[in-house]
Amino acid sequence: MEKKTAVVTGAARGLGRAGAERFLEAGDWKVALLDVNEESLAKTAAELAEKYGAENVAHFTVNVTSKESVGNTMQAVLAKFGRIDTLINTAGITRDAMMHKMVESDWDLVLDVNLKGAFLCATAVAPHMKERKSGTIVNTSSVVGVYGNMGQSNYAASKFGIIGLTKTWAKELGRDGIRVNAVAPGYTMTEMLETVPEKILTAISDKTPLKRLGNPKDIANSYYFLSSDQSAFITGQVLSVDGGLVI
Repeated sequence: MEKKTAVVTGAARGLGRAGAERFLEAGDWKVALLDVNEESLAKTAAELAEKYGAENVAHFTVNVTSKESVGNTMQAVLAKFGRIDTLINTAGITRDAMMHKMVESDWDLVLDVNLKGAFLCATAVAPHMKERKSGTIVNTSSVVGVYGNMGQSNYAASKFGIIGLTKTWAKELGRDGIRVNAVAPGYTMTEMLETVPEKILTAISDKTPLKRLGNPKDIANSYYFLSSDQSAFITGQVLSVDGGLVI
């Protein structure tokens, strides 16, 4: 049986890398890794290719805020693998500041990468999925996008926007056999948390019913589930993967 293809943005590290590896572990997927950081992306791709086979891994440098870059990249993926079965939108950044201190350029950059980037990637793959009458799109939101967080106006707005896109696309694309869902991670130990003081992370862990922070594989498993036939009747949903933090 022909292997399916997953496209993962922000795949050089963190949630993106974990998601890419989860699909490769399954054995019946090929993965296109996308990221703007060419050096880090190449390193990750080489490591995964060595572990899971070079024929199953390809990497493409892309700027998700550029329609031209995204469009060219998705065409290159199709030329390489012949199909795109799922898009995992994980590319994202933070530029935190309290509202009265946030500069306009940081607002624009976070919205461009986190929200516009997901929009451009999805609109680039949707025509192919429509033609095949099959496909899944999994967007990455956040508990911050659902409940807000001090000092993260731009990030919260982008992640709340992701939820709106997810529900809208589920309604628009369902007739073509395309499912669209979102994952809302809680605090997960990726590079994004490296600058957070240990005492704050400990306090968050203590508030979480499961008494720990997330790890990237927790989120990767949800990406895989929402892309698999096990979730064939699920669309337009936001799956919180946060250890019960926001119960």
